[in-house]
Order: sequence, then structure tokens, then C-alpha cells
Amino acid sequence: MADARFSDGGETALNIAAQDAEDLAILSALVQDAVFPITEMAWQPKKRQFDLLLNRFRWEDRAAADRDARTYERVRSVLQVQDVLSIKTLGIDRADPDLSSGAAA
Repeated sequence: MADARFSDGGETALNIAAQDAEDLAILSALVQDAVFPITEMAWQPKKRQFDLLLNRFRWEDRAAADRDARTYERVRSVLQVQDVLSIKTLGIDRADPDLSSGAAA
């Protein structure tokens, strides 16, 4: 069985999950340079779930952009983390709705 390629998904949504440290490194690379408004963080304690609505740079499309002379683009993506017991922020004023932040890779 061959590994999946991003081109297999076309323009449809792509769902990927990290199950080990190697997978987590891949997800980290995909959200590298992502930004999001502070208002787009959601923690659901009863579900033990933390969600971020990100505007991420489409790194996987970089080769196509170079080849087709297309401009690079950002895409809206949801990063969902499960089994979260608590959340903390450092250096982020969550009371400021106009503040944007970069995703930690």
C-alpha cells in the first residue's frame, strides 16, 4: 500500500491524525506559520477537546505553486486536540478579541 499524497484529496477536506511522535512532527510542519484570531480557540472540558480555527499556509501545495506560477495561499483549517485535561496560555491576552497569534509548531 502506498502512502497517501495531498493531491489525492484535491480541493476536498483532508482529515489526518497524529498517533505517535513522527505523526506529530508532520502535523507540526503543516501548521507552521499558521495564524488565528484569539476568538477562534475553543476548549470543551466535558469533551476534553481543544479546537483552533487556523489560517495556515498551504505548504503541501508549494511545489505546485512554483511549477504553475501560482501565488502561495492560506487555507482555513481546524486543528483539534483530544484528551485535553486543561489549557493554559502564555503571553496571550485572551480578553483582546482583535489579537492574532501564530500557532506553535
